[in-house]
Amino acid sequence: MDPLARLAAHEVSSAQLTEAREHLAKYGFTKLSFIVPEELKEAVAAEVLNLVGEAGVRRDLRFAATGNTLRRMRNVRRDEVVERSTVIPAVYESEALLALLSKVAGEAVLPCPYEPEQYVITRLEESGDTHGWHWDDYAFALVWIIECPAVEHGGFVQCVPGTTWNKENPEIHRAFLAGPTYSASFVPGDLYLMRTDTTLHRVYPITGGVRTIINMGYAATTDLDRHISHETMDALWAESAPAAPHIR
Repeated sequence: MDPLARLAAHEVSSAQLTEAREHLAKYGFTKLSFIVPEELKEAVAAEVLNLVGEAGVRRDLRFAATGNTLRRMRNVRRDEVVERSTVIPAVYESEALLALLSKVAGEAVLPCPYEPEQYVITRLEESGDTHGWHWDDYAFALVWIIECPAVEHGGFVQCVPGTTWNKENPEIHRAFLAGPTYSASFVPGDLYLMRTDTTLHRVYPITGGVRTIINMGYAATTDLDRHISHETMDALWAESAPAAPHIR
């Protein structure tokens, strides 16, 4: 059976969805490895690994809008994914997947209206690579773990839920005092959903191994009615790596 057909036929229990929704509400993220069939995970992983090898661009940036936190990684932009893959765009737009994500979120989960943030592949591959502390412009991110180092080599996720982003004055350190910081490790084949607009989060710097993921960004209904600037994401996902190390 086609992987997308398997997604439409995939059965998920109401108990699993309820547990995931409660975890998301408390911690700002929840593991969702059960939400798609293994065949689809394998199809997505194959496309991701091919794309990151063919079209990945190295980045080494800091952003004032997130307190000059560091981004060191290789990534593949949405446009390259669209041009070179078939499964990933179809999965992103899957009504079956959106319906399940909406049940976990407790509200409508919608395709991101700003196309560059719909999906992006990132790889941490050198010692010190990290996706530093930040918030996202839109409400939700579904992250597929394709490769991940052992936890002793970093690459795990940390987050502070219930926080807000002021791009003019991010006050990252004050956000740490707003509540506890949670950490979570994942393995290849895992997926997790995060409330990214109100959860300060990062990927702990790696010291070995490789962490490869595809991030699928989604909007809440409220995102459609507010002005959102995209200066940091435009710089991070630029066609070529910017020369200047500090981007506001």
